[in-house]
Order: sequence, then structure tokens, then C-alpha cells
Amino acid sequence: MRVVLADTGPLYAALDPDDDNHERAREDIERLNLEGFGVMVAYPTLCESYSLILYRMGVAVAHGWLEELRERATLLNPTPEDYGKASDLLLGYLDQGFSLFDAVAAVLAGRMELPVWTYDHHFDVMRVEVWRGT
Repeated sequence: MRVVLADTGPLYAALDPDDDNHERAREDIERLNLEGFGVMVAYPTLCESYSLILYRMGVAVAHGWLEELRERATLLNPTPEDYGKASDLLLGYLDQGFSLFDAVAAVLAGRMELPVWTYDHHFDVMRVEVWRGT
């Protein structure tokens, strides 16, 4: 099965109709399903996404999203080594404002040879394969 590693941007955009990427995210989900892709979500991305949804959309929406995500996605726990490599990656880009969430996802994507489903240009800068849906 082909798999993508999801970033927070598309996960949030798919849920919030006011997000600029909402339609794009919904179309991406449809395409992922049609083409038989599985979706993996790293636990740090799960935490970041849940918090964003909770604070912007409320408890009920966040809980519903969490239940659905647990049913539809495979959750991935980074290793301590992944966090160390992510820290090294961040320190290698002193002129960039990458988040640790993104750096961990980049390391996982590299280790597992997965493209990242993202709308964030930081992954291009980090030279990570990106799934763009087109």
C-alpha cells in the first residue's frame, strides 16, 4: 500500500471551511482515497493538530476529529533517535523558522521513505519528498 505522512496543515484545512486550503485538502483526501493511499500521522503532528483544532474550533470538534483520525490513519511514534536527528536538522538551518514538529516529520519521512502531505514550503527547503495531490 502506498502511504503519505500527513502534516498539520492539510489535516486542519480539511476540517475548517474558513481555511484557505479547505477545498484543496478535501480534494486531496478524495484523491488519496481513490488512489488507495494510506495516511500516517506522527504523534507530534497529532498533538499539534489536535491543539490547533481545540483552540480554534472547540472541544466537540476536536474530539470528533480525534476519533475519526484514530479510525482512519495509522499513528506513528518517533524514536528518541528521530528527535535527536530532528534537533540536528533544525540546527543546520539557522536562518529558517522550522518547527520541531516539521523537523520530526521530515526525519520520519526520510527514514521511512514516505512523501509528506503538506502545504508547507519548509519541507521543500529541507529536501523532503512532498505529496502534492496533482
